[in-house]
Amino acid sequence: MFKTIKAPVAAAVALALAPAAFAGTDTWFTPLTESASVTLPNSAEEASQPWVAPAGVTQAQLTSLAEVESAAGQSVVRVPGLGRNASMFDMVAYDPTGRYVFIPHETLVGAGVSRYDTVTDTTMVLFAGDLAGLEGDWSNDYAAFDPSTFTPEGTLLLAEEWAGEGRVIEVLNPLAPVEDIKIRELDSIPNTAHEGLRFSADGSALYFVDEWNSGAVYKAVWPGEGRGKGKSGPASHYDKKAQVFVLVVDDYAGEANLNWNEGSNATATRTGLATWVPMTNPGGKPLTQVSPFRNGPTNDPNSADDTRGGRPAADELGATPYGRPEDAEVGKLANGNEVLYFAATSERIVYSVEELGDDKAMVRVFAGDAETPKNVGYAGTTAAMNSPDNLAQDVHGNIYIIEDAPNGSSTGGDVWFARDVDGDGVAESVDHFLSLRVAQSEATGLIFNPVVPTEFMITVQHPESTDLDNVTDGIGDSLWKFDLSGAGFPTP
Repeated sequence: MFKTIKAPVAAAVALALAPAAFAGTDTWFTPLTESASVTLPNSAEEASQPWVAPAGVTQAQLTSLAEVESAAGQSVVRVPGLGRNASMFDMVAYDPTGRYVFIPHETLVGAGVSRYDTVTDTTMVLFAGDLAGLEGDWSNDYAAFDPSTFTPEGTLLLAEEWAGEGRVIEVLNPLAPVEDIKIRELDSIPNTAHEGLRFSADGSALYFVDEWNSGAVYKAVWPGEGRGKGKSGPASHYDKKAQVFVLVVDDYAGEANLNWNEGSNATATRTGLATWVPMTNPGGKPLTQVSPFRNGPTNDPNSADDTRGGRPAADELGATPYGRPEDAEVGKLANGNEVLYFAATSERIVYSVEELGDDKAMVRVFAGDAETPKNVGYAGTTAAMNSPDNLAQDVHGNIYIIEDAPNGSSTGGDVWFARDVDGDGVAESVDHFLSLRVAQSEATGLIFNPVVPTEFMITVQHPESTDLDNVTDGIGDSLWKFDLSGAGFPTP
C-alpha cells in the first residue's frame, strides 16, 4: 500500500545493484597521528581544505549553501529561523551513473531533498515539506531526512530520523524534471528513527535500524516476483507488503525495552549467534499487538503511547537493543556470506552481522574504540573513535567510519579506515584517515562514486557558517569531492 503525494511520474532509469565486494585490503595511505584543531567560521581552511588528509588525497568543493543561494535558477532547502541547522546536508546518494548526487536535508520541519548535477554544477530542490509540522500537521510536511539510498529499481528512498513521524518516502522518478517529481509514503517499512538504509546484494531485502539507545536492527524482505528487475515509477516493487524481521541474539537475556546499558542490559550478551525473528507474516500483517507501521514521534514507549510503531513492536519480540544504531553498509565476507555493518554511536562500536541462512546470523564487534587497536604498523594517533556515526564502503569492500563530532568542540571529528584484510568481519586495526576542522560541524554522507572508484563525496553539515544571523556571508553546509588516485588507492 502507498499514499500518492505528488502527481504524474516520468519513467526512471533501469538499473541493478552492484555486486558486493569482498572485504578488504591493507591500508593504502599513511594514517594521521592526531585530530585537527577547529578553525574559525569562513576561514581559508573551511573554504578550500576543511579536512586534514593523508598525502596525495585531494579535496574540492562542489557546491555549498552560499553558492546555490547566490545563483539564479538554483534552489536548496533552508528553513527560516533554524540558524546553523537550517539546511543540514546529510547522507547523500548517487544515481548509478555517478552524475547526480541527492542531498537529503535533516531539518526540524520542511525537510526535502536537493539534486546536484555534477555536469552542470547546479542544484535544485526536488520536493520539501510545507513547515506545517510546527503546528503538528505532518500531512504535507517532513522532517529530519537523514538516510537516502537508491533502490534496485531506480527509485530513491529517504527516511525521517529524530523528528517527523518515522516515515520512509520513495521518490519514484528522481531523475525527472522537478515539476514532474512524484513521491509516496511507503507503508511496508516500520516507523523508526531511521538512519541506516541499505539493500542486500540481490535486492531482496532492506536493512534498517532504530537510532535509539534501545535501538533494534531490522530487515524487510519483499516477494520475489519483479524484485530488482529494473522496474521504476508506478511499477516500483516497494508498494507491496514486505515481511519484516528484527534481530535477536540467541543468548541475549536482558530487557529489550531498556537502554542498551541499563539494568540487566549492562552485562547482557549482545553478540554471537542470532535469529531474525518475524515481526510480520509473509503478507505483511503485524505479529505484534502494536502495529510497527504506526506513525508517531520518536519518544520512549515506556512512558508514551504514541511512539512510532517499530520501536514498541521490536520490544514485544525481545529484540536485542543497541546504543543508537546509526548508519549501515552491506558487504561480503571472505567466505562469501553477506554481512551487515552498523554503527552504534553511544557504544563507540561498529558491529558486523554475518548472514548464515535460514534466518540465522552471527553478530560480532567489527571495530570499537576500546576493542580495536589504531594505526597498527604505523605511527600511533592521539585521536579516539568516540562517536562512530556514518559508514561507507569502497569498491574493495573496505569500511570507512565517520564520526559525528566535534559538534562544538575545539577538536575536529574524524574518519577512520577499518582494516579487515582477512575479511572475517572483525577489523585488525582502525587507521586514522581524515579529520574535519570546520567550526560547529560534522562530516556526514561519505559515499563512493559508483563509476569512478577513486572518488567519493562527503558533506560538511551544520557548520557555524550556516548561521547567517551570526556569521556574515557564511559558506554554510557544503558538498565536497575527494580524489584518491594520487594516494596509492589500490587499482580495482
